Amino acid sequence: MMSVWQDMMTFGIPISEKIARTILVYAFLVAGLRLFGKRELGQLNPLDFIVLLLLSNTVQNAIIGNDNSLIGGLAGAAVLFVVNEVLVRYSYRNPRMRRLIEGRAEELIKEGKVMRVALRHNMITHEELEAAARKQGIEHMKDIESCRLEVSGALSFTLKEPTEPERHHLDLMQKLDEIDRRLAVIESRTA
Repeated sequence: MMSVWQDMMTFGIPISEKIARTILVYAFLVAGLRLFGKRELGQLNPLDFIVLLLLSNTVQNAIIGNDNSLIGGLAGAAVLFVVNEVLVRYSYRNPRMRRLIEGRAEELIKEGKVMRVALRHNMITHEELEAAARKQGIEHMKDIESCRLEVSGALSFTLKEPTEPERHHLDLMQKLDEIDRRLAVIESRTA
């Protein structure tokens, strides 16, 4: 019983090596996600998802080394939390660092025109863009004024303002709906 407890609570590698391994893997992953784009964060397709799952298993051994102890795992997790918190706080206070880590939002549709170079650069297909618009309740691409790929990987859409005839038509339709509603109330009272 003592051996099991000792195995769980004794580092299998020096703590300094554990810390160094964790920091190096964290830095590698931050750089990798930055290099491979925002798509990995917000627009996962099945292949991207598989890569992220395999990546977590692959780097696990790089972090733990020959240490399978409970205390070693907890130490690695603690180092990840601390390094992440330090980096988040520093990048919050330093806009330059934040841009370096997160990148910048990018226009995918500007003034109603699809920016094909930006789509290609971010490896987003026109079909994926249309699907994201539909998820947000936008039926027709022609209704979109702009679309931004945010630093989080999310897509933000802005709709075009309706033209004067379209506004007039919408106003008339709303008034007709109100008349229909009132007529239904009157009919229900007389029935």
